[in-house]
Amino acid sequence: MSASPNIVFFFTDDQRFDTIAALGNSEIQTPNIDRLVEMGTSFTQAHIPCGTSGAVCMPSRAMLHTGRTLFHLEREGQSIPEAHTTMGEALQQAGYRTFGTGKWHNGTASYARSFTDGGEIMFGGMGDHWNVLACDYDPSGAYATTPMIRDPFRSKDVVHRHCDHITCGKHSSELFADVSVKFVEEYAADDPFFMYISFMAPHDPRSMPEEFLKLYDPEQITLPENYMDEHPFDFGVRTIRDEVLAPYPRTPELVRQHLAEYYAMITHLDHEVGRVMQAVEEKGESENTIFVFAGDNGLAVGQHGLFGKQNHYEHSIRVPLIFAGPGIPTGERRETYAYLLDIFPTLCDMLGVETPASVEGQSLLPCIKDATETNRESLYFAYTDMLRSVKDDRYKLVEYIHDGQNTTQLFDLLEDPAEINSLVDLPEHAERIAGLREQLHAFRDEWDDRQHPMGETFWSQYDRIRG
Repeated sequence: MSASPNIVFFFTDDQRFDTIAALGNSEIQTPNIDRLVEMGTSFTQAHIPCGTSGAVCMPSRAMLHTGRTLFHLEREGQSIPEAHTTMGEALQQAGYRTFGTGKWHNGTASYARSFTDGGEIMFGGMGDHWNVLACDYDPSGAYATTPMIRDPFRSKDVVHRHCDHITCGKHSSELFADVSVKFVEEYAADDPFFMYISFMAPHDPRSMPEEFLKLYDPEQITLPENYMDEHPFDFGVRTIRDEVLAPYPRTPELVRQHLAEYYAMITHLDHEVGRVMQAVEEKGESENTIFVFAGDNGLAVGQHGLFGKQNHYEHSIRVPLIFAGPGIPTGERRETYAYLLDIFPTLCDMLGVETPASVEGQSLLPCIKDATETNRESLYFAYTDMLRSVKDDRYKLVEYIHDGQNTTQLFDLLEDPAEINSLVDLPEHAERIAGLREQLHAFRDEWDDRQHPMGETFWSQYDRIRG
């Protein structure tokens, strides 16, 4: 057993914040994630800042691994440039062996810099859970193979970049857990290890072993309080990929069916999380391991008439975040605001490792140690050139630009957590709206939003419309 703690990081795809039984969802079964909740400290107000493209998960993952804010992610294609030290690089410099499996979505070069070990690496954004296009670990870091292989989606031979095999007939969650368990079982080095296990689930297509689907009867699933047949107004996402997974108008029956499948995928994922935890325990490393559990973004699945994550409602910008392990309070919750980009400096702080200068996130360790500590008092969100939002300790202001028009929403998150009733037209909130707009502009400047093409497009239109 090494002097420094190991780190096992479970990262899920499209899992929103309210899909854990121990944190309040009585309709879902998550016994292993519940165990992590009991073992550690959960941040119930963890967020993403959203994204600069419809593929929200790509910048979300880049922010996680660099600790950078949304508009400070200088990019080289999909990859993270060398100027931004990654979490894996920082841990290697601190003496860690670093292992990565599953979805990466930020290019081959930054993966190669981040990990000394790995397997079943999926460089794309999504795919068939039963036919995973993946790479074996390449110690050279080349990942340049482009073989002619049978594509299960098109039933013909095509070239796939950065894929050297397809694993057929095994679900992605099981595939990534298998290679992770194998790594733990065979690990013999004295150095501590960092395992990054990045699941493709519960991202659609919503498929899982039948035994897990049978756990959920759609007719018994509660329809969300903020269910709507359609969103109240068009803001430019109505025809994007995530939103056409279900027809318009939405129906209660369809939403319940999607939720049943979504929950079943999470329960299956939870089972695989348990297998990895058991392997760590059997290795005798549980007492010397920090476990982190988080998700890359939320998902609407019928709330507000939406199905995707390309919006600023709570269901899409809030994510699960749990820390468990040595020195971390057990069975506790924190309501202070956090971003995923705060995880990197938090781990550095826990390990006594110097946080790289390129990191902009804020360590959550003071909040973990002391429930009265506050990390952030307000948050900023941006989606492409369509939305900008700010959220303080009670209210959220959302500004939309679409077809040359500006639509504004104001929600009281204390009295209306489902964000059903916008208060923007009530005179008594005029001063509050003005103050939130000042915060919005301050964040815009601090984050260099306007230096990004998407930001310049949004703000030039916003300023023109609002004068």
